[in-house]
Amino acid sequence: MSDQIIGLHHWFESPPGQYLLAWEQARFDEAVADIFGYHSLQLGLPMVDGLRANRMPHQWLAQGHEGVARVWAGHAGHRPDSSSPPGPGSGGPPGLPEAGPAAGDRFADLLAESVALPFPEASLDLLVLPHTLELSIDPHATLREVERVLVPEGRVVISGLNPASLWGLRQRRARLVRHLGKGSLYLPDGGEFIGYRRLRDWLRLLSFEVESAQFGCYRPAVRTAGWLERFGWMDTLGEKWWPIFGSAYFLVAVKRVHGMRLMEPAWRTARQRGTATVPIANRAGVTTAPVPAQPHNSHRGSALQPRARGKNHHRDTV
Repeated sequence: MSDQIIGLHHWFESPPGQYLLAWEQARFDEAVADIFGYHSLQLGLPMVDGLRANRMPHQWLAQGHEGVARVWAGHAGHRPDSSSPPGPGSGGPPGLPEAGPAAGDRFADLLAESVALPFPEASLDLLVLPHTLELSIDPHATLREVERVLVPEGRVVISGLNPASLWGLRQRRARLVRHLGKGSLYLPDGGEFIGYRRLRDWLRLLSFEVESAQFGCYRPAVRTAGWLERFGWMDTLGEKWWPIFGSAYFLVAVKRVHGMRLMEPAWRTARQRGTATVPIANRAGVTTAPVPAQPHNSHRGSALQPRARGKNHHRDTV
């Protein structure tokens, strides 16, 4: 694992690596600028300052022993004063990352593995993972640790290499040719590249909701800066015509926690209704006795009695 991490760090100093870092640095600056809180942490890859544009008062950079050993070896054990956590502007002048030793001037504030973070549960508001899952010994355990230390509604920002891209295709072809003893790999052989959809499924299992996702770096897998500049027009066309086939992806996920309803004390019940009686109209129908049936020879079927005849009424004729 140490050789894989060092190999990836060396690759980021090449023209394709600088092209990728420039794109990722711009995405990190846009994503974390409006995320508020108190505590934020970046896991690994000091060449990109994922918290540079963030305004949280407490920011830390954590690395494993491999990354710290590389930085200390490159500076012959000289460590500047790091009493204050890295903030915006630390680790070099603002702008795109530069190749060479200047890109690794940032020193880790703590030594920690991504699978066992020294933070209590629900203590961090923001975590930045630049290619951390690809270099982790157990990506599943790393995500579980991220879910544990994040507060509810906290955010994790992840960047990685997309296997379904021109760079990924060349990497797979180079591995097949390498078995025959020919050719060399284009990307460093460090860890397993995790696709975007696969990572999205992992996050959903841990109750994360993907808030935004972007793809980038559509230029072909060439090694020189000149050829990368010639294919610069592919970035514009790629975003429009084949957006999910970029060489790198970038996503922001939010930790969701299902809400609950607290049971209030018995004396905090709702306001009692008034005890005064309220008249209510009775809409029930009134039942009456059934009317007896009249004989068939009754006068027009009427139940009324005939009127009494007067004295002057003529007699009936026989």
